Amino acid sequence: MSAYYYQEANGYNGMPMNQQYSVEYSQQNSIDDYMVPEEEWEREAVLDPAWERQQKKTFTAWCNSHLRKVGTKIENIEEDFQNGLKLMLLLEVISNEQLVKPDRGRMRFHKIANVNKALDFIMSKGVKLMVGAEEIVDGNLKMTLGMIWTIILRFAIQDISVEEMSAKEGLLLWCQRKTTPYKNVNVQNFHTSFKDGLAFCALIHRHRPDLLDYSKLTKDDPLTNLNLAFDIAEKHLDIPKMLDAEDMVNTDDPLTNLNLAFDIAEKHLDIPKMLDAEDMVNTVRPDEKSVMTYVSAYYHAFAGVYKAEQAASRICKVLSINQENEQMMAEYERLASDLLEWIKQKRPWLENRATDNTLPGTQAKLGEFRDYCRSQKPPKLSQKAKLETDFNTLQTRLRLSNRPAFTPTEGKLVVNIIDAWKGLELAEKGFEDWLLRELRRLERLDHLAKKFQHKCDIHEEWSEGKIDLLQSTDFTKCSLNDLRALSRKHLAFESDLAAHQDRVEQIAAIAQELNVLGYEQIATVNQRCQKICNEWDQLGDLTHKRRVSLNDAERIVERIDSLFLEYAKKAAPYINWLDGAREDLVDMFFIHTLDEIRGLIEAHNQFKATLGEADAEYKNIIRLVSDAKQTCQDNGLEFTPNPYTNIQPDEISAKWQEVQGLVPQRDQDLQTEYLKQQQNERFRIQFAQKANVVGPWIEHQHGQLQQLTVQVVGTLEQHQKKLEAMETNVVQYRPHIEELEKYNQQIQECMIFENRHTPYTMEVIRVAWEQLNTQLTRQIAEIKNQIYTIEKKGISEEQMNEFRAAFAHFDKGRCRRLDPKEFRACLIACGYNIREDRQGDVDFQRIMANVDPTQTGYVTFESFLDFMTRECSEEDSVDQLALAFKTLSGDKPYITAELLKRELPAEQAEWCMQRMKAYAGADSVPGAYDYKTFSSALYGESDL
Repeated sequence: MSAYYYQEANGYNGMPMNQQYSVEYSQQNSIDDYMVPEEEWEREAVLDPAWERQQKKTFTAWCNSHLRKVGTKIENIEEDFQNGLKLMLLLEVISNEQLVKPDRGRMRFHKIANVNKALDFIMSKGVKLMVGAEEIVDGNLKMTLGMIWTIILRFAIQDISVEEMSAKEGLLLWCQRKTTPYKNVNVQNFHTSFKDGLAFCALIHRHRPDLLDYSKLTKDDPLTNLNLAFDIAEKHLDIPKMLDAEDMVNTDDPLTNLNLAFDIAEKHLDIPKMLDAEDMVNTVRPDEKSVMTYVSAYYHAFAGVYKAEQAASRICKVLSINQENEQMMAEYERLASDLLEWIKQKRPWLENRATDNTLPGTQAKLGEFRDYCRSQKPPKLSQKAKLETDFNTLQTRLRLSNRPAFTPTEGKLVVNIIDAWKGLELAEKGFEDWLLRELRRLERLDHLAKKFQHKCDIHEEWSEGKIDLLQSTDFTKCSLNDLRALSRKHLAFESDLAAHQDRVEQIAAIAQELNVLGYEQIATVNQRCQKICNEWDQLGDLTHKRRVSLNDAERIVERIDSLFLEYAKKAAPYINWLDGAREDLVDMFFIHTLDEIRGLIEAHNQFKATLGEADAEYKNIIRLVSDAKQTCQDNGLEFTPNPYTNIQPDEISAKWQEVQGLVPQRDQDLQTEYLKQQQNERFRIQFAQKANVVGPWIEHQHGQLQQLTVQVVGTLEQHQKKLEAMETNVVQYRPHIEELEKYNQQIQECMIFENRHTPYTMEVIRVAWEQLNTQLTRQIAEIKNQIYTIEKKGISEEQMNEFRAAFAHFDKGRCRRLDPKEFRACLIACGYNIREDRQGDVDFQRIMANVDPTQTGYVTFESFLDFMTRECSEEDSVDQLALAFKTLSGDKPYITAELLKRELPAEQAEWCMQRMKAYAGADSVPGAYDYKTFSSALYGESDL
């Protein structure tokens, strides 16, 4: 048990004016007039019996209101303090200090010693007493009442201060303010103003209107009013009945009013009856000190109610912030999980390089990818931007409310989501590049396969029967003439064979390229190519053997038909040229630009320029046949087939006519392709013209956003409106992006892979557009957070602009962060005093540890703003929250569920009880909770 006492009795006498106890009280500040000590007091003066009885009852009730806290009380004030024990106990209770150990003897000197210990303690608080311990031990009622009045002044009245007034004036002003709205109440003093009991009832009704109906009270019934107030104060306000209604009034009506006020105060406000209504009614002027003592109990009782309301309000505010933060954390976790799961599902599909190796199948994959880019990805991109904005907003709220920073569960940090998104975009890029390469490869394969088939068909058609012919032994039965014919025929065949060498090499080269590109039917290609190569090698061997055989026979038989021989020599190269020309005229082309088609047209025009020489050669060959026929006819000979070649003039004529017919068809095909490439070029130009407008516009918007980010002109609200207007402008510009996407789709459908008319690709436009939207959203959220910071921290917008301007001044690189040297200069520019010595370096390192806890080596604008707002404003803290709970619990180290439910809203009371730990102290009661660990946990200083 501990107690403190400090105050002196001054001018206490229990008499109307001049009979006073003389008690001296010293204080550093101003002192009330009724407390000014006198040099002498009349020890033998006689108290007014009515006042003495009223004061004795009032002071006894006041003492018992404190002694009951330690389980004791007094019955007779002049006798029960004689041994000094209960006097020391009273001082310990009201001062909350431990006095020296009392003497336990029962002799007179033991009692005097104990009373002296009590008086010494009082004087140690700066109160000079002129009462001796012997007078208290002897039961001197006047001195005892004077000493108790001194204690009451010091511990019950002196601490009352309203608008820097003294205790008595402050208490009187408090009564006047609280009773001003009430009819028939005019508090001007502490005696006659309270006689009718209405002032007491008004004080009760002002703070607890549920305890009495003031409208039913009348000024004509003071006893009822007084007794009602005294009873309510004792029962509901824990204020003992210190006055009697009969002592306050001298008529029946005031007695009723006083009793009514006292009864209500005792029953409903827990204010004991310290006065009797009869004492107040039956005297012309009630004892002022008794009334002041009783009224001060009202003041302290209602002050506790106000503190409890403030504490409950503070707790509700803190709990509301925590509940909102928890909801934002849960929403972040949900969005992060959904986005990461979607990315996880899409990555395998984008990283899959399996294909059916067909052009339609690959084109279908490209269509799926385009649908993904247009329909599936944009909502997820918006979700990612919202996730980053919500995370920054949550962290700002936590910093401003002194809560620990939010750390998402493992793998769901913003940096994790950004990394996952980057991985997704890399997978998209790789997938798109692979699709385009695969399309080119498959188109090339399709072209080569058809070309291979065509050349193989021509070669096989040419080589058909050649082996049988070379293996024939018909020359053994030929005449010399026929032998010569066979020899020359074979010579022509060798020329033809040499001419076909190039075609066979082309077939092998095409087969080799199909192998390299992974043609799906490569087995069939290789089998056919191998067969042709084997047959070609066999033809070479057989040709050499037959040449040797014919040369041997030619030494025996020589007959050369020069005319047929010349025909054969001319016909073979010519027919081979016709075959080559036919191949070129029906050859398919695979091009992508106007320059390429112009090159083909130029080559075709050059070919057409040679047709005149070919026609002359054709006529010359036909003339040889005509000359041979004419010679036979002139000489009466039978015209026989040309023994040197199987090439007939009709065959040459047919192929020549076919070539002449293919020339205009080739012209038409080339012209169609030229128109197609012209259309592709228009698509390129169309896309380029739009891209060359959209690209610079987006770059300009980026520049404007950068300028708005670096320099804020006007208020934050105005700056926010500028950013929101810019956001509206960007949203309205989206149709241009969609139009560009449509042009890009046309280009991709036409398989256009390059565009020399613009440096912008659709991928570049998309990335810049997404970055613009993301940065704009982030900047708007940052401005909102700064506005929220201004509202939360109580700093002015002028201060916010000063902080921003100072930060921007030292942020030379416009990277929104400062190194330690720049940060120190910025603090000094803002008026923060950092000395240029070792202590200044220590202080600066402490500040750096606060603004850069992860030791990144730089300070962001958000950390700088958070530090400056803390320096310029007061914030809630763990201690403030714990103090609020302590006030709510009545200065106990724990709080009960009943108190939580009574003082807090039901939802927040339930929320507290779910998270609070049970109180484990020795003084615990059932249903007690530990509010200290709970307060620390809310601010991140411990775990729940």
